[in-house]
Amino acid sequence: MNEQVSSPEHGSRRQSSTLEALERLVSRFSSPDELVRRGGLVTTITPNNYQVSGLSPYVCLGDYVEHHGQAGVTLGEVVKVEPEVVIVCPVERGEAIAIGDPVIRFGAFRIAPDEAWCGRTVNALGQPIDGQGPLEPGKRRRAVAADAPASMSRQRVNQPLKTGIKAIDIFSPLCLGQRLGVFAGSGVGKSTLLAMLTRAEAFDRAVVALVGERGREVREFIEDTLGEQMKKSVAVVATSDESPMVRRMAPMTAMAIAEYFRDKGENVLLVVDSITRFAHAIREVSVASGELPVARGYPATVFTELPRLLERAGPGGAGAGSITAIVSILVDGDNHNDPIADSTRGILDGHIVLDRALAEEGRYPPISPLASISRLARTAWEPDEENLVIRLRALIQRFEETKDLRLLGGYRPGADAELDMAVRQVPVIYDVLKQQPGDRLSGDAFADLADAMKRAAAEQQAEQAGAQAGNA
Repeated sequence: MNEQVSSPEHGSRRQSSTLEALERLVSRFSSPDELVRRGGLVTTITPNNYQVSGLSPYVCLGDYVEHHGQAGVTLGEVVKVEPEVVIVCPVERGEAIAIGDPVIRFGAFRIAPDEAWCGRTVNALGQPIDGQGPLEPGKRRRAVAADAPASMSRQRVNQPLKTGIKAIDIFSPLCLGQRLGVFAGSGVGKSTLLAMLTRAEAFDRAVVALVGERGREVREFIEDTLGEQMKKSVAVVATSDESPMVRRMAPMTAMAIAEYFRDKGENVLLVVDSITRFAHAIREVSVASGELPVARGYPATVFTELPRLLERAGPGGAGAGSITAIVSILVDGDNHNDPIADSTRGILDGHIVLDRALAEEGRYPPISPLASISRLARTAWEPDEENLVIRLRALIQRFEETKDLRLLGGYRPGADAELDMAVRQVPVIYDVLKQQPGDRLSGDAFADLADAMKRAAAEQQAEQAGAQAGNA
């Protein structure tokens, strides 16, 4: 019997080819973590989550896992880690989960945005839902739950922008990279105002997150309200009937898409409607995992996740663009001091208050000039504009505080010169601030106000001249 003996040279070649094959295999994975897939088994199932044994040493809070069941492979997020089991919330509702199903560690959830996503509508997982075919993936995958840029590496916010909405440009002006909240009760006009903001010419891109929106209104908002602006926009949609995990992910997915455009050096408008429904989704997930509420039914996680999301907006580092975030806050029962409104107001760089009484009077947009504040207004105003706005606020305040007195007939012209001026000029100011959604945007709100004041003064002088001629 002949024996075949391998030479040392032959063994070296075989070892080299094996190493090359291993290197090719490793190059297929984007990170070393994907080479080892740790798994466990489902042990307990509840209506909102399930428990998995065997994964505790290998996962962290916030990691995603793949559940392999009867319906195929579905995603879930680790919301609680205990020594023997982990608690997982499924991303989608109604998954078929059975005892003993295998669950594999997936890691951080990532998407790959691209320029070709503009004009498209996606869900919270970054998947197309508009029926226009698959999305072209970008070259770089981004974690949906990312950290905000380091504070000392960010550029300063110092470039004013014109929104074209006169009530904002005069009383609460914005700068590129600012984060602004729109506070209002239900049905006052938040969504329409946000859509008007997307028409501003200062932005290269717009990313719109519709969180907990009514399903029937999604197409209306995208096709009618956004209209032509959709060509430069990406819409991320999570309707009210979807799971709290999906509604919680939608603003983070929108933020990751906005960060992609910002890092390319573009100025991005991020619209989130609404942050309140994002907070409600966090509450549902946290309470289901066993966390106790601390403020009017909201657990502490809500007040941790809000700044983590909102701090990601703003200017980027050197050479990057900016994310100007406009978020809506639905105040329950028109109470502007509920926990979410109060917490969000402290994080943002300003707030616009929509007044239901103004909407009922037919004044649109129903922005309250006295209650709305921009913390970067002095950066946007010229010195003379700031002095003018201070004067206008004083006149409006005097006009509103004497409203009941004037209705009762207690006002006599000539007795108070400042009140006389308020009575003459404030109605003109209110008329200038009116803008319907289809109206053209204002190129210079202060110039429009000045023209209206001059016309009103000329009309008043003509009336006085006519009255004097009649008396003569």
